[in-house]
Amino acid sequence: MTDTNLDTFRTETRRWLAENCPPEMREPVRSEKDAVWGGRDQSMLTPAQKTWMDRMAAKGWTVPDWPKAYGGGGLSPAETKILREEMAAIRARNPLNSFGISMLGPALLKYGTEEQKLNHLTKIARGEIRWCQGYSEPNAGSDLAALATSAEDKGDHYLVNGQKVWTSYADKADWIFCLVRTDKTNKQGGISFVLFDMASEGVSTKPILLISGYSPFCETFMDNVKVPKENRVHEENKGWDVAKYLLGHEREMISGMGLASTGGNPLIDGAIATVGLDHDGRLADPLLRASIALFEVRSKAFGMMSERFIDELKAGRAHPAQPSMMKYYGTELNKSRYELMMSAGGSNALEWESASSSGGAMPRAWLRTKANSIEGGTSEVQLNIIAKRILELPSA
Repeated sequence: MTDTNLDTFRTETRRWLAENCPPEMREPVRSEKDAVWGGRDQSMLTPAQKTWMDRMAAKGWTVPDWPKAYGGGGLSPAETKILREEMAAIRARNPLNSFGISMLGPALLKYGTEEQKLNHLTKIARGEIRWCQGYSEPNAGSDLAALATSAEDKGDHYLVNGQKVWTSYADKADWIFCLVRTDKTNKQGGISFVLFDMASEGVSTKPILLISGYSPFCETFMDNVKVPKENRVHEENKGWDVAKYLLGHEREMISGMGLASTGGNPLIDGAIATVGLDHDGRLADPLLRASIALFEVRSKAFGMMSERFIDELKAGRAHPAQPSMMKYYGTELNKSRYELMMSAGGSNALEWESASSSGGAMPRAWLRTKANSIEGGTSEVQLNIIAKRILELPSA
């Protein structure tokens, strides 16, 4: 596409967003309730949230770079970047957060059958189905290939038995993409990738309480769950290929938490409220001021690197291990952000229950960030991948 055509696309996109993005969807996200995950039960959505999601889905812009045949916008990498830029310019919220978009979708585009793509991708793009991920198990965390959840071949279907853990939003999800063992004699070569409805007989969930007092995590139990074979993605015993590909996209998604949110700067605003400004209009605490300045430099650099990585990824030029680098630094950056916010807030930041602190939103969020360097593959695992595959260092 020529520069002239891209300029035209930018102008038209800017006009469409101005006319169709509700004012409420240009305000900062204040809590998890402000995020839209879609799913069968959309009664929880506000009118503005539903309007924004539906309008973007109708354009294919919930997944702008997916093919139109699967509910996407069919945009080129350059057009997709322009859309992101124009949304950011008016502080438009993401119309739909979805593990289907960030993780399962790319895997289906690469490994799914045409029937699977038409059935699942269009529902994901329209926000009609909410997905969760069945990977980790009590004895298979970092060593994911040690998973034991079994899928017994019953002819036209599998009978799945086992347990998954740390299943984010399993109690709210409609469907799950799940790793199961179809061959007990081969560790990595005996895993298959299947999809099934969370309402299936034999599926149950149990929330896991975290130290923050809030948790999206659940245990998921499968007791003789019947999974039709047409719900297996890719070949039997080749699920590890799908799993690894999906993990790259998951790590890309998690790395995004290192980017500052649109609308205000709670770190700087909180510091000003606590320590005030000196006569030159600078933060009165010089040590805190220096720490925040260093963080802001690192945050800006990470934002620029993220833009470059996304461009390279869309163009097919990204290093396969680059998501590990982004995931590692993004999560460490997010942890640093909340450490500084707690420092800036002083003793007030420790308040846990009052209305003035929104029920201890700050310390609860700070505690939650401790899991950032574990979920999606620990920081230690990411550093090993970086050392071996990017730096090409010899194994110990």
